[in-house]
Amino acid sequence: MPTRVMDRQKVRRLVEEEQAQLVEVLPREEYEQAHLPGAVHLWLRDLDREARNRLDPNRPVVVYCWDWLCDMSPRAAAQLEQLGFRQVYDYVPGKADWLAAGLPTEGPAAESLSAGDVARRTVVTCRADAPAGLVLDRMREAGQAVGVVVDDDQVVTGLLRRREAEAHPGVGVKQVMRPGPATVRANEPLGPLLERMAKAGVDTIVVTDPEGRLLGLMDRTSGEQAVRAHPAMTA
Repeated sequence: MPTRVMDRQKVRRLVEEEQAQLVEVLPREEYEQAHLPGAVHLWLRDLDREARNRLDPNRPVVVYCWDWLCDMSPRAAAQLEQLGFRQVYDYVPGKADWLAAGLPTEGPAAESLSAGDVARRTVVTCRADAPAGLVLDRMREAGQAVGVVVDDDQVVTGLLRRREAEAHPGVGVKQVMRPGPATVRANEPLGPLLERMAKAGVDTIVVTDPEGRLLGLMDRTSGEQAVRAHPAMTA
C-alpha cells in the first residue's frame, strides 16, 4: 500500500535526500499554471502507458494532486504500485497545501504577487502570558505598531496593537490582545486581498501556513507599493 505523506517537509526531504521523483497527476493546464519545482506531469489516465518510460522504478516516487478531497493522487499511487514501483508516496494535502505555505513553484502563477511575497517576516511575537509593557518596548524598538501573539509552536492566537499596550502597560498581553485575528495563506492573490482590506479599513493582516503558524505580517501600504512596482500587476 502506498505511503501517505501528510507533511510537506517530508516531501522536501524525500526529494533532497533520496532523489524522489515528483509527479503531478492533475490535468495539464493545471500543471502548467503552477507545479512543485522539478515535478513532471503524468495525468492519471496516462499512467499505465507512460509511467515506465517517464519514471525510474528504482527511485522513490511522490505523487500529488490538488488537496485532501482530490482522489487522483491516491489512485495514481495505487496504479504505480501495480506497475511495479516499490517506493510510492502520496502527498495527501497536495498542491493547495504547498502553495498555502508559500513554498516555491514553477509556472506562470509563480510570477504573480501574493500575500506571502510582500509579508514582513521579522515580526515582534510574544506569548499571551507576557507583560504588555515588555512587549510594548520591543515594538517601539522595532518600529512596529503590531505584535503577534503565538504559542510555543508559533501558532497565532492573538494580535497586540501598540496603542492598546500603551493604554494598559501594566497588565498581561492576554488582557489587551485581540483574540482570533483574521489570517490569510501565503498564496492569497495580492490584488483582491488589498481591495478587501481597503473596503474593511484593515491596515495589517497576519499571514499563516495551513497549520496556523506565523509566516509574517502584511501591511496594506507595502502591498500597494509592491503592486505599483510589479510589471505584471500594472500592465
